Amino acid sequence: MSVTLLAAIAALGVLGVGTAATAQNYPVTPQQRSTAQQTAQSGIPLSELSPTAPDEYTVKPGDTLWAISRLYLRSPWRWPELWGMNLQDIANPHRIYPGQVLYLDKSGGRARLSTRRGMGGSGDGTIKVTPRTRYESLSGAALPTLNPSLIEPFLSEPIVVDENTLLIAPRIVAGNDSRVLLARGDRAYARGEPTTPLLDTPGPLKTYRVFRNATPLVDPASGEILGYEAQYLGKAQLQRGESTVSSVDGGKEVINVVPATIDIVAAREEIRAGDRLLTEPPRQLVSYTPRAPERPVDGGRIVSVYGNAVQFAAQNQVVAINKGLRDGIENGHVLAILKNGETIVDKTGAGKETLKLPNERIGLLMVFRPFDKVSYALVLEINDVPRVGDLLVNP
Repeated sequence: MSVTLLAAIAALGVLGVGTAATAQNYPVTPQQRSTAQQTAQSGIPLSELSPTAPDEYTVKPGDTLWAISRLYLRSPWRWPELWGMNLQDIANPHRIYPGQVLYLDKSGGRARLSTRRGMGGSGDGTIKVTPRTRYESLSGAALPTLNPSLIEPFLSEPIVVDENTLLIAPRIVAGNDSRVLLARGDRAYARGEPTTPLLDTPGPLKTYRVFRNATPLVDPASGEILGYEAQYLGKAQLQRGESTVSSVDGGKEVINVVPATIDIVAAREEIRAGDRLLTEPPRQLVSYTPRAPERPVDGGRIVSVYGNAVQFAAQNQVVAINKGLRDGIENGHVLAILKNGETIVDKTGAGKETLKLPNERIGLLMVFRPFDKVSYALVLEINDVPRVGDLLVNP
C-alpha cells in the first residue's frame, strides 16, 4: 500500500501535539488529494469488511479512527482503501465530527464509506444524494486517530539519545536551602560544561526538560545498543544564567562560578542534584494515520516496556521496538506482534527431540515516535500478553 494512502485515512482524524484548533488546519497536499480521489473510486473487496460492519454509523464523541476502522474492517490499517471521500463536500478531510453519519456502499462487489448516502451510485449511473448538515464551527471537536491521552505525554517526555548526550548536558548542582529532593515550585541551581555554560538569552524564559539515567536499549536479537532511554522527571525554567564573581583570598584574586538559577515548574518524580537538563523542543503537529509499512519488516522485536522494569506489556501500553528511521519506520506504521514460540524437548516419543513451537500472532501495535534505530509504539490490541523479545512483522 503506497505511503500516499495516508491522505484518505486522515479523512477521519489527526492528532496534533499543538492545540486542537491547530490540528484541524493540518494541510492536505495535492498528492494526498489525488490519492484520496483514486481510493474513492476503487474501494475494497467485500471480503475485507468485518462481518458486523454496519450500513450506517453516526460518529459519537469519544470515537477514534482506529475504533471505527476496527468496526468496519478485518484489517483496520486498510482504512484508506475503504474511505470514499467526497472532496466537494469535505474540503479538508481532517474535519470529521461527532454527529456526522457514515454510509457504507457495497455496490459492484466493492465497499466504500462516505458521509453521503449512495455515493457508489446505481447501475444506471445515477448517484443518490440526501440532504446533509455542514459542520463549520466545531473547532477542536474533530475525530482523533487515537485517544490522545494514551500517547500525548510520550511525545515530549521519553527521549532516546546517544551515549554522550546526557553526559555533557547541563546538570543540577544544588537545591535552594540545601534541599536534597526537589518538587514543583522549588528553586534550584544548575551549570553547564566549562565550554558551554548555561546562559541567559534574549526573549522568553528558556524551558528545559529534566532527565536521569540513560538506560541502554539493547536489540534482543543482535545485542546492538540502539540508543539510551533517558528517564523523564519534569521541567525547569531558567531564571538567571551562570556568571562569575571575584573575591580576594590571601591577597590573590579568585574567580568563582555562580551557577544558573532555575525553577522547577513540573515534576513527575522527585528531582535531585546530578539530574540533567535538555532544551524543551518546539511543539510539533504530527499526523497519525495507521497503515501497513510499505516494505517488509525483518527482524522486528519488542525491546522494552516503557516506564516499567517488567517484561510484559498490556493493551494501551507504550513499548520500545528495535526498528526506526534507518529501517524506513514512520509515524502510523502498524505492525503485528508474534509470540515467539518456545523451544521444547519432545518427551512423548521414543527419543528426546528438540522442537520449536510456531510463532503465534497475538496483537497489533502502532509506531508514534520513531528515532534513528528505535521507536516508541502503542499496543493497540492483544489476545495474549506480549513480552520483551516478541517478534514484529507486517500486519
